[in-house]
Amino acid sequence: MTKPLKNVSLNDKYDLEEGIAFMNGLQALTRIPLVQMRRDRAAGLNTAGFISGYRGSPLGGYDMELMRAKKQLESHNITFDPGVNEDLAATSVWGTQQVNLLGGSEYDGVFGIWYGKSPGVDRSGDVMRHANAYGTAPKGGVLAIVGDDHACKSSTLPCQSDHALSAYMIPILYPASIQEFVEYGLLGIEMSRYSGCWTALKVTSENVETSGTVDLSRENRLILTPDASEFEMPQGGVHIRLNDVPREVDFRLQNYKLFACHAFCRKNKIDRVVMDSDKPRFGIVTAGKSYGDVRQALIELGITDDIAKDIGLRLYKVGMPWPLEPQGAHAFVEGLEEILIVEEKRELIENQLTQQIFNWPPEKRPMVVGKYDENRKRLLPLDNAHNVGMVARVIAQRIARFYHNEKIDAALAFHERYEQEAKAYAAPSLRKPYYCAGCPHNTSTKVPEDSFAMVGIGCHYMVQWMDRNSALCTQMGGEGVPWIGMAPYTKRKHIFANLGDGTYFHSGSLAIRASVAAKVNITYKILYNDAVAMTGGQHVDGDLPVYRVAQQVMSEGVSKAWILSEFPESYKNVKEIPKDVAVLGREQLENIMKECQTIEGTSVIIYDQTCAAEKRRRRKRGLYPDPAKRVIINDSVCEGCGDCSVQSNCVAVQPLETEYGRKRQINQSLCNKDFSCLKGFCPSFVTVHGGELRKTKASDEDGGGDIFASLPQPNVPSLDDAYNIVVTGIGGTGVLTIGALLGMAAHVEDKFCRNLDMTGLAQKGGEVLSHVRIGNKQEDLRTGNIIAGGANLLLACDIVSAVGATAYKTLNSDRTHAVINGDQAPVSAFVIDNDLDFAQDKVRETLLKRVTSEGVSFIAATEYARVLLGDEINTNMLMLGYAWQKGLIPLQLDSIAHAITLNGVAIETNLKAFAFGRLAAHDINAVNKMVEDVLKENDTKEAVSETLEEMIERRVDYLAAYQNKAYAGRYHRLVLKVAEQEKTLIGADSDALTYAAARYYQKLLAYKDEYEVARLYTDGTFLKKLKSQFSGDYKIEFNLAPPIFEQDDPATGRPKKRKFGPWMMHGFKILAKMKALRGTPFDVFGYHQARKDERALIKHYEALVDTVLAKLSPETVDTCIELLNLPDMIKGYGPVKDENIEKYYQCHAELLSALEYQPPIEAVA
Repeated sequence: MTKPLKNVSLNDKYDLEEGIAFMNGLQALTRIPLVQMRRDRAAGLNTAGFISGYRGSPLGGYDMELMRAKKQLESHNITFDPGVNEDLAATSVWGTQQVNLLGGSEYDGVFGIWYGKSPGVDRSGDVMRHANAYGTAPKGGVLAIVGDDHACKSSTLPCQSDHALSAYMIPILYPASIQEFVEYGLLGIEMSRYSGCWTALKVTSENVETSGTVDLSRENRLILTPDASEFEMPQGGVHIRLNDVPREVDFRLQNYKLFACHAFCRKNKIDRVVMDSDKPRFGIVTAGKSYGDVRQALIELGITDDIAKDIGLRLYKVGMPWPLEPQGAHAFVEGLEEILIVEEKRELIENQLTQQIFNWPPEKRPMVVGKYDENRKRLLPLDNAHNVGMVARVIAQRIARFYHNEKIDAALAFHERYEQEAKAYAAPSLRKPYYCAGCPHNTSTKVPEDSFAMVGIGCHYMVQWMDRNSALCTQMGGEGVPWIGMAPYTKRKHIFANLGDGTYFHSGSLAIRASVAAKVNITYKILYNDAVAMTGGQHVDGDLPVYRVAQQVMSEGVSKAWILSEFPESYKNVKEIPKDVAVLGREQLENIMKECQTIEGTSVIIYDQTCAAEKRRRRKRGLYPDPAKRVIINDSVCEGCGDCSVQSNCVAVQPLETEYGRKRQINQSLCNKDFSCLKGFCPSFVTVHGGELRKTKASDEDGGGDIFASLPQPNVPSLDDAYNIVVTGIGGTGVLTIGALLGMAAHVEDKFCRNLDMTGLAQKGGEVLSHVRIGNKQEDLRTGNIIAGGANLLLACDIVSAVGATAYKTLNSDRTHAVINGDQAPVSAFVIDNDLDFAQDKVRETLLKRVTSEGVSFIAATEYARVLLGDEINTNMLMLGYAWQKGLIPLQLDSIAHAITLNGVAIETNLKAFAFGRLAAHDINAVNKMVEDVLKENDTKEAVSETLEEMIERRVDYLAAYQNKAYAGRYHRLVLKVAEQEKTLIGADSDALTYAAARYYQKLLAYKDEYEVARLYTDGTFLKKLKSQFSGDYKIEFNLAPPIFEQDDPATGRPKKRKFGPWMMHGFKILAKMKALRGTPFDVFGYHQARKDERALIKHYEALVDTVLAKLSPETVDTCIELLNLPDMIKGYGPVKDENIEKYYQCHAELLSALEYQPPIEAVA
């Protein structure tokens, strides 16, 4: 019988004081000050709390979580004041410990919490060293929450703060998981109050970026203070005081305060033995995230408590890795023969422990291995993060030297094999992160061809893989400053440097000051996108309008500055802008950059355009203008040249495979209305004003009804052990929401869960994963990370992410079932590489090798979501419904529906998407019928020819419509001639040469002049496509550059595009009827050089065909095919096509030379 669901609230994470709550890592950290204040009040203390720091992965969203909890924080007398940067925030936190030194305070003390990622620790070293040394207040205390990114998921370098903190003499507490975040945070504050030291709480990406069920009893534990018999304090204590003497400050720190931390650690058993044996032999020492890895590894190896006793295994969990408490460590070491120390990155515990036991008698001193084994060979890596499989393999290898059982031996063989396979694995396709659709950086990070830009911190860091002469990233706030050291020693006269507005406010303004002082020629592009986009879209921590940036840089003495804006007209009445700063449209960027290259000294371009992701968020909340305007592409007119991608760099401009090659289409689900694609030199772009995207009949139906009511209930998997689900998808599409919903659903069923979200930089359209682990017992879920080969289900919302190395290693052909989105979304590399091979067959083949053959389902989820629900954003939820109906999710329907409702976002749509997924799993034919019914009315896609004969026939018909039957006959005769020669000279089964001629002779014959563009707009196909996408009252606008009105655009140097209203359709109809004039003396357009070039290409190709057929032989056939395929590169219009024609003739000459080359007789011999 199904148990009733728990009564839970989203506020439980902050309001509950006992029981079990569902929360993520950032929420657990937010809970620390709330619980501390409750404990202080219960103890009769009148205290307050103060929090300040600076965002950065894995704490990128901590400030946002604190803001969401503002009501709870304020009710507990806790102030959150985000810092301008890390060191100033640390200095303000230092002030909380000075409150009672001056008198006038109503409080017994104020505890302070600082937060920042590891580079922020480096930056704050001076203040941390001083504040820690001078001490804390006895009823205050400071907790420094430090976010480390060991695996470099979202950092410029992998980072580890331990050694910097130890150099500042700051003790470190390291929780193993979110289960311990609050407990260790409370211990840290109390230890800080007792010892006079700041206390660091080290968290990593792998335990912050998790969510799960948390037992709140741990935070109600008794925290004890050592008495005088356990530790004797110096005269006057160890706390902060007025007019302290530096030498005495250091004396107390070196001789008392850190030893007080030892005493506190012993008293509260922060370090403890968690597994032991009567005959100890082999010990493992570990801390934090690595402790979770070790415990999960032992589970995977089948080492239960009884087997551990038999092995002689003793496990020591270190909660305070620095300074390592010696008495507990020594007691642990007694009697052991070998100790394995498992810790990530550079060793910390290992060095301390070996130092502590170095002088032990040899017969008592065990062998210690960790980073190296007893033969000084590398054992655990010094770099990067560990994974459970690696740790399991090392433990098994060490145990195998003296103990064997069947399961351990099998596990060792398995993990050794998986590690070797992982090293050799190369993914067939990669989904790299990229700028969002409509991102201002798509344009702002461009530089002139002969220039170079230094890279800054933030989203624009990704410019380094966009072929834009940009590299050399610095630390935050150092942008462009290396040029001061480079400039005197290079012939290069000038460079650019990218600087985000968040970084400018943080510390980047000093970089500009330094460049001005050094008198170097540099242009800072301040990328003002009105958000700290990389970490969640926060505003800068203060008031920073564009005009103030302009005022500041001019006051620093820059030579010249400009404001370039998406909406320059919005500055018309802004009087605060300095008179020497011009405000221009963003289309002037290229010209302004060229001017900058000639300016002596430091110049500044302030590029003002709101972050695209923020536009989308704000528009959903009605906080940002949403123009009733969209862009579509007439793919019949499109040449597939890719100039729109070159100009816009936008991922919403996507490939469309057609009968006539790869064209372009706008993904309306992704489009953020930047409209930079209109700069592409092409008449296929049409602007639609008014109206709305057409909803399908299916998307208008109610959220349940008869179509879902009769769906049967599947058999839900049992939970004998932890059940592991890997969810893969594209950053920004709601992948993590799926994991969070499953976690909450498990919680309301009174089950336990641990989710690990792998995002970082990947949140920007990259490969995002969520590991979801569900179990009946908390102890089955030692880590959120799914071990190599440990996935029970792959929910591949994006198939490319599923073959990424991180997801792929979790798959196992003996146990992993898979539900896979068969609609492969384009990878961002397509934006740069027009002819990119998406390797679809290879991606599928690769994935099928690693999942069970009988347990895999491919579903056209993206198409179903778009057609049946009106938006591709519903894809992931639809897939979840499919997987549940297939009996692959160990949760009840009611709990999932309850989790969706609790989430409170698009509830009806999400429930409907889930239901459509269920229906697809139960009756795929019914769903396909619904899709077909919708597409009958709305879809205008034409199937691609399947045979050569069909392809030729279509092109004959096309050319007859293009000109006349005689023109089509000319085409047909040449193709038949090629086919006949190919059969005769190469073989009856050969048709590649004919395919080439059939495709590209037609392409050249059907050049898109004014008559043809007009025909392709008025033959009915375009209007049908337009109607299929839009409804309501709308009008269209064409974006054209007619040769008869040719005028160069001063911003681009290209012919200027003009806007033509809907009346242009009448002009097109007239033009289309005039096609008979094409090529005659009455063809007014035929005298234009472009038309002459196109006609010349036809004759050139006909002559080329004769040459190829004369040279055709089995030895030359490959070159002949290449030659006849050459017109594939002739794409585009105007200057774009001109460039491609020039490349065509160059390649033609090279290939023809190769064809006609006859090797000397000696060479043949």
